[in-house]
Amino acid sequence: MIESWLFANVLWIGLALLAASALSGRRALSGAGWIIFAIHWLKQPTHYLAIGDHFNVALTLGVAVISIYLGWLILARGCASRPCYWVTSAVAIGGFAYFPFAEIALFREALIGGTATFTLLLLHALDVPAVAGDGNVITLYGRSVEIVLACTAIESMALFAGVVLSVRAPLKNKAAAFLATVPVIYALNLLRNVFVVVAYAEAWFGENSFYLAHHVIAKAGSAVALFAIAYIVFLLLPELLDMIEGLASEMRRGGGEPA
Repeated sequence: MIESWLFANVLWIGLALLAASALSGRRALSGAGWIIFAIHWLKQPTHYLAIGDHFNVALTLGVAVISIYLGWLILARGCASRPCYWVTSAVAIGGFAYFPFAEIALFREALIGGTATFTLLLLHALDVPAVAGDGNVITLYGRSVEIVLACTAIESMALFAGVVLSVRAPLKNKAAAFLATVPVIYALNLLRNVFVVVAYAEAWFGENSFYLAHHVIAKAGSAVALFAIAYIVFLLLPELLDMIEGLASEMRRGGGEPA
């Protein structure tokens, strides 16, 4: 049934409409894209409720509400300002950079496998005698760590790719900002993987080594690194801060005709 197909593919339909709006500048496509994109997020809480992940229930509902609100601003309130155009472009670029890896097994397995290979090569470059196990598992001293999608940093790379490539700024500044984000994030993530593997295998923090290394130290380090990278991006692209402030202003006052 066509209805079932449409419901199953709301993510791709929403992203396609956002991308079409970014390319054509047509406001109606953007508004419709945001509303359909929201339906995708409204489908997610059921899964997270089933596994008891209440944080992601709240997160996905929050994203859905924001998407619906943006759609309303554009369709009902006539928001056609540069910030509204920018956020549509940013989500379209970031979405197409992330969701193929999250939703399509072939792309996901290629990214995870490549990250596992590069992590192993870096371990060997540091004279750490780790070996590849079944699938995307890395084993050291009898202890194994599996590389999964979250270990690839694709979420952060897609986010920065979206916000950097969508902003109107001199090409050299955008290129510098892109090089300061996506490749750097991936390289730092490989170091993070190496740290987790070695800390767990060598029991640096006792019996809770994996938990402390992965869930505490690595996450805290990633947060600090992302804040530092964001700061560099704002220095290179001050236009980005203008877009964020402008979007916040549009959302507070409920849109309206463009100035």
